[in-house]
Order: sequence, then C-alpha cells, then structure tokens
Amino acid sequence: MMMVRRGLLAWISRVVVLLVLLCCAISVLYMLACTPKGDEEQLALPRANSPTGKEGYQAVLQEWEEQHRNYVSSLKRQIAQLKEELQERSEQLRNGQYQASDAAGLGLDRSPPEKTQADLLAFLHSQVDKAEVHTGVKLATEYAAVPFDSFTLQKVYQLETGLTRHPEEKPVRKDKRDELVEAIESALETLNNPAENSPNHRPYTASDFIEGIYRTERDKGTLYELTFKGDHKHEFKRLILFRPFGPIMKVKKEKLNMANMLINVIVPLAKRVDKFRQFMQNFREMCIEQDGRVHLTVVYFGKEEINEVKGILENTSKAANFRNFTFIQLNGEFSRGKGLDVGARFWKGSNVLLFFCDVDIYFTSEFLNTCRLNTQPGKKVFYPVLFSQYNPGIIYGHHDAVPPLEQQLVIKKETGFWRDFGFGMTCQYRSDFINIGGFDLDIKGWGGEDVHLYRKYLHSNLIVVRTPVRGLFHLWHEKRCMDELTPEQYKMCMQSKAMNEASHGQLGMLVFRHEIEAHLRKQKQKTSSKKT
Repeated sequence: MMMVRRGLLAWISRVVVLLVLLCCAISVLYMLACTPKGDEEQLALPRANSPTGKEGYQAVLQEWEEQHRNYVSSLKRQIAQLKEELQERSEQLRNGQYQASDAAGLGLDRSPPEKTQADLLAFLHSQVDKAEVHTGVKLATEYAAVPFDSFTLQKVYQLETGLTRHPEEKPVRKDKRDELVEAIESALETLNNPAENSPNHRPYTASDFIEGIYRTERDKGTLYELTFKGDHKHEFKRLILFRPFGPIMKVKKEKLNMANMLINVIVPLAKRVDKFRQFMQNFREMCIEQDGRVHLTVVYFGKEEINEVKGILENTSKAANFRNFTFIQLNGEFSRGKGLDVGARFWKGSNVLLFFCDVDIYFTSEFLNTCRLNTQPGKKVFYPVLFSQYNPGIIYGHHDAVPPLEQQLVIKKETGFWRDFGFGMTCQYRSDFINIGGFDLDIKGWGGEDVHLYRKYLHSNLIVVRTPVRGLFHLWHEKRCMDELTPEQYKMCMQSKAMNEASHGQLGMLVFRHEIEAHLRKQKQKTSSKKT
C-alpha cells in the first residue's frame, strides 16, 4: 500500500508541475504578443497587432491546452485503473489468506493479515515438532521406518530404485537436483553468516561439503542433515534443515461426465492369431459387455493368416452384436508406429480419445475410465505404467497346474513388476496426437517409436500423467534372442529375457536347484533312517 501511495503522490506532483509550466508559457506568450518587436523578431513570429499574429497565437495556445488536457485525462485514467487493480489484488490476497487458514484447520475468521501470517508460521513450526527431527517416534514394525537416502555433490545413493534407476546415480530429475542444491546453498549461507562467525573466519564453499542424508515424511516435510569440513582435522560442521510441507489447499473442483466419451482402441497386428483370439475375449468382456463406449481399430500387416483374424472379428461381432470396429490392411513390413499412426489418422469422426494397445495386453473396464479421467484435449496425455507378468510356468511350477489367467493377474512381487521403462500403452486425444506430429515412421519393427513420441510430449506444454495402474497388464510371452544379433546385443537381449522370466528370488531357486534337491534327499534319508 505504501508503495502505491508513493506512486500516486509522484504522479500528482508531475501534474502540478506541468500545470505551472503551462501557466508560465501562457504568460510568456502574452508578453511577446504585447511587446513591440524588432525586425529580426518579425521574421520569426507574426506581429501581434496583425490579424495573422493574433490568430497564430490563439492557435498555438489552443493546441498546447488540448495536449495538456489530453495528458491530464490520460493520467486520471491510469490512476483510476491503478486504484481498481489495487483493490482487486487486495481482495485476492485476503481470499488467499482465508483459504490457507481454512485449509490449515486454524479456524481463522477474517483475521488481519498479521495474525494470518503468524498462524501459518506457527503451523509450519508445528510440522517440525511432529516430524522425527528432535526425538524418535515409536514404530509398530520394521517396515514402518522411513529410511534416509544419502548424497554428495555428484551422486545420490537411494534404496527405492525401481527398474529405470540405479542404487548410485546422478540426480536426473530437475526438481530433485534443485532440491538438493538448494539445501546445500542454504547451509552455506548459514555457515557464512557474519553474525555467527568471527571476523577472521574462512568462508565455506561447496567444496567443503562432505555428504548429506535426507528423508521425506509425506505429511510433514523433508529432513536434511548436511556435513561439512571443520576448521581443524577431525572436526566437522553439521547442519540440520527441515523443509516443512504447508497445509493442503483446494485448487479446483469439477464435475466430470464420461457417459458419452468414446475410446478408440487401436491395435497393430501381424500374424499372432492365438494372441489376438485371447485379446478379443478380454475385449468382448471388458469393452462390449461392461463398458459399451469403445471402438476397435485393427491395423493388420500382410496377408498371411488375415482370414483367421477377420474370422475372429466377425464371430465376435455376431455373438455380441458389435459393429463398432474398423479393419485396415496394410502391405509391407510390420511397423508398430506406422500401424498406430494409420489407425489414428483413419478416424473421420469428431475428436476421439485414442488408446494405443498391443495384442498381448490385458485391461479391465476400470482402466478404461482411468484412461478417460487422466486425459484432456489440449492439456493432458496419459502414460500409464503397466504391470508386467512373469513366466507363469516358473511362478506356478510347484503347483499341480497353472491357474486361469484371471487368477494369475495379481499385483505382487512374486508375480511380476511395474514396467516403468515402457511407454507403448498410452491414452491421448487424436487432436493432440496430430498436433504433436504423430509417430516417427522411419522406425521399423518393434521399439523406439513409443519413446520418441513420449519425448515429444515431454518437450511440449501438455501435462504428461505417468502413474502405475492396477487394471493394465502385460501378459508374459517367450522372448527369442536371434542368432543374427551381435554378442553385445545378444547379451542385452538375454538380460531382458531374464528380467521378464521371474523375480530375483525365483531365478535364484532355479540356479541353486541342484543344491536344494540334494538337501531334500538328505533330509528324506534322515527321516527314513529314524523310522527304521
């Protein structure tokens, strides 16, 4: 408010000065008009006692008056706009403070700004007190403990690695990188604070940082413990920082009607009749019988086994009275990217939600609504992380028989893994797909085209929603490593095959099966000898 008032006073003073100058100019002109002129002055100005001279002076005065009148009017308009803007900003600030107070559960009822800020500060301090900073917290089990990750200037050492991250890595994500840099810079500011150091102390720099540990309690904040070199050997400086999480604030409330939102499921295919038959069983149950708002587009490459695929489609159409499908036949070598691109562009109706799918994917009707809820034309695209199934022959090898497919689709560490390195299954509106430029059609066969499209969305202004979903599964199928591969490619292929076969523990049981069998024989012999 003080800044605005000062600005208004400055503008008003300018107006007064201009009015004074205007009066002075009028006085000077009047004197010139009434004073006898010399010959030289007659060359410059018309004589005051002549008609031409009087009219000229009047015209000049009127022009000056008009200019200053316009200038004053402009200033008045700017002042009025400024007052209106100031009032609007003040109202927004008050509303924001009230919302923050309500969200924090502070029970403030139109309190002054000073009280609101004090209450918010008190809330943030309470977050520190509630977190495990000063004292430990009693935990029920060892699984309830929140572990720390550690870091240096170059690397982060983390427990929750997943498949795309490593136990030791450079922080790739910008938010994580900025977070740790900010913590180190904040610690250096504290260490170099003149009020807390003697005049002759040496300045601390990032090179003095040795290591740090940090952990996040999701409802409270992030704790950082940073260690720096001290002034002497075997001496260290430790700073404990805490980034408290603020209160939850309501951002938006909306009603979503999905009743008429059609999904166009696009499946590229070449041969693989048995897999397509299994896919259509899942499609009939989830899309036709349960959801009822789905169109199927099959893009088939070549002519081999095409009649069998068409027959499966026609049988499903007759049995389920389903007509919402399109069959497109392409010649040439199979290209997943081309098949999906052709299928997306073939649609001639209004803007439609696309689901790019493969024939070895199983999904539920709940996933279809998840697909709808996480996409928005011109704003959001959805890249779900699906659950990849391990080899049922290994998982259920100790059972009498492999259970039915529906019973196999359980999300557990022993049954599969989150396929967080895959970007092929995606939901996005056709308009976004066209505007982003579609797939790179130079990529042949399987792989590569999905990552290329994903990166294009990351480089755009659209929101990319990336999350694991419980209703989308990649069904296991044997992976063949061809002899034509180079030794390095073959090695990578075998590593990928091993990762898709079974969990670490299950593969270990296979490796040490001879030792396990020998142990069981010994135990059996001991038992039989005791009986005799």
